[in-house]
Amino acid sequence: MTTSRIPNVLSIAGSDPSGGAGIQADLKTFSALRTYGMAAITTLTAQNTRGVTAVHLAPPEFVQQQLDALFDDIRIDVIKIGMIATGDIARRVADTLAARSTVPVVLDPVMVAKGGAPLLSDEAIDAVRARLLPLTTILTPNLPEAARLLDRPIATTRAMMVEQATALRLLGPQAVLLKGGHLHGTTSPDCLVLHDALHWLEAPRRASNNTHGTGCTLSAALAAELAHGADLLAAAQAAKQYVTGAIDAAYLLDVGHGHGPTHHFHSLWSR
Repeated sequence: MTTSRIPNVLSIAGSDPSGGAGIQADLKTFSALRTYGMAAITTLTAQNTRGVTAVHLAPPEFVQQQLDALFDDIRIDVIKIGMIATGDIARRVADTLAARSTVPVVLDPVMVAKGGAPLLSDEAIDAVRARLLPLTTILTPNLPEAARLLDRPIATTRAMMVEQATALRLLGPQAVLLKGGHLHGTTSPDCLVLHDALHWLEAPRRASNNTHGTGCTLSAALAAELAHGADLLAAAQAAKQYVTGAIDAAYLLDVGHGHGPTHHFHSLWSR
C-alpha cells in the first residue's frame, strides 16, 4: 500500500494572539486544506478584534536562525510570506530564500492592520520591492498595498486594477493576484495577471464584520493549493472559494467585539 506524502508549508509572518490573522490564521488554513503547517515568527503583536495596541519585532538574526533550523531538517514544499515589518528582516528572508529555496513563494505584503495600524515601515517596503518581489511566485496585495508598492493612487476601477497588477508583475513576481475587496459594488473582484493571461475571479460581496485576517487566509490557502500541485489559476480560484466559505460561516463564531475572524474550519466542523 502506498500513500502520497502530506505537503509541508512554511509561513514567515507575524503572530496574532486573537487567532484571526497572521501565523495563527495561516496554520489553521494549512491544516484545513490538508497540509502540514510550520511558522517562522517575524513579529509579536498585542491585538484583538478591535485593533493592534503593541508590536514587538523579532531580531533579524533570530528570524534567520528559525529559517536555518527549518531548512536544515525539514522538506519545505511551499513558502508563504506575510508580515515582514522591517527592511532588515526582509533582507534576511530574501538572502535565505535565494540561497536555500527553489519552491513556490506566495507573498502577501501585509502593511496595515484591519483597524488601521501601520505594520510595515517605508524602509521595509523598499526592501520588499527590491529583494522579495523578484523571488515571488505570486503576489497577493489588496488595493491600498498595491498603491503603496507602486507609489500610485489607490485603484478605483477594474481598468486601474489591471494596470496596477500588470505593473507589479513587471517588478519581479511571476504572477499577481490583486484583490478588489476595496472596490465599491455588489461583487468582490480579484484580478489575476499571469505571464500570458489575465483572469477575473468573482464573488458576491459579503456584508459581514467577520473579515479579520482574510488576506492572510487567502494567501495561506493559495500556498496550500500550490503545495498540492495546483497551477496558479486553479490555486487562486480554490483559495477565493475557501475564503468566501470561511466568511459565510463566520456567524457561527463568537470572538470579540470588533472585526471578527473567519471560520477556517467551516468545511470540516458540523454546524
